[in-house]
Amino acid sequence: MSVGIDEISFYTPNYYLDLRTLAKAKNIEVEKYYNGIGQEKMSMPGHDEDIVTMAANAAKPIIDHTDTSSIRTLLFATETGVDQSKSAGVYAHRLLGLSPNCRVVELKQACYSATAAIQMACALVARQPEQKVLVLASDIARYDLGSPGEATQGCGAVAMVVSAKPRLVEIDPDVGNFAEDVMDFWRPNYRSNALVDGKYSTKVYLHSLKKAWENFVHSSSLAFTNFSHFCYHLPFSRMAEKAHRHLSRINNSTLNLEAMTRQFEDSLHYNRVIGNSYTASIYISLVSLLENCKHDLEGKKIGFFSYGSGCVSEFFSGTVVSGYDKFLHTLGHQKMLAEREEVDYETYLALYHYPEYTDGEAHSFEAMTKGHFRLAGVNGHKREYVSC
Repeated sequence: MSVGIDEISFYTPNYYLDLRTLAKAKNIEVEKYYNGIGQEKMSMPGHDEDIVTMAANAAKPIIDHTDTSSIRTLLFATETGVDQSKSAGVYAHRLLGLSPNCRVVELKQACYSATAAIQMACALVARQPEQKVLVLASDIARYDLGSPGEATQGCGAVAMVVSAKPRLVEIDPDVGNFAEDVMDFWRPNYRSNALVDGKYSTKVYLHSLKKAWENFVHSSSLAFTNFSHFCYHLPFSRMAEKAHRHLSRINNSTLNLEAMTRQFEDSLHYNRVIGNSYTASIYISLVSLLENCKHDLEGKKIGFFSYGSGCVSEFFSGTVVSGYDKFLHTLGHQKMLAEREEVDYETYLALYHYPEYTDGEAHSFEAMTKGHFRLAGVNGHKREYVSC
């Protein structure tokens, strides 16, 4: 029995900062961003958007035509949770009108946890094939102003339905894992912004890729040459090139640079204009590949490398299903990206300094989002979400 991703949709807010604007404000050559890290724009949430509203907005195009009674589990992956106790998924569960007979859990391990959710979902479906699992991955990447990570900010969410006989990608059971206790990126409870040692994190990423791949080939019959395309975790788009060159060298690949680039370049289109979305990034990469590749991907094998700082990593594989292109949300995604509003540097700073109310009083937020769901306010330390 095949199990995998039956449908996938992503969402990003309606504001963005062009990195040309950031470069001008910082008196930096724009090519440091456009070519150096491969990023052109970063999505910015309005004050009435957070990981819950983004996740619900990502899921809505799927839920609108899905029998929600078949969704018996909701797994919410994030590293920017809104509550130390209550799962962000419980809020999304109500907004999406899911059945009360549904388990809801939040998962955390930096940018890796959406992959853990996918693997858990596949196991649940294999056990009870008539059921479906909704996986939500949603994050807002924030770093200190003026820090090296500032240009790699962004935000977005992805929603995936995992089912038996999937219509998009069958997920293979064999995986390669690697975990190690390192401090390349972290965010203590008392900080809103992440801390990162960028050069060290890149080094750990590549080391983890090597180790996860070695573990994968130990358990799988697949070789590097079996894969036509690859999707990588994308803290910034240039990381895919670094990772793929590294993996190619490990496998003594004879492909030239142009051929190697073709194996991952279509997965980068959306990330370049959204920025880092942490847990969602590798799966937005998958959406980009499926929607932008000019060649038919039917039957093609995709290699996935999921990395979460700290660190936990996994290499796994999947096969694109025949007729996959009939079940994509390409037009909706492209329309959403085209209709975003560019902000100037002053507006960027205003959006960056989002309100954090801790006094327990009643606070309402201006309606800024064009999405279907928004954070209306905070009252008595309780977050209030509404449909628009």
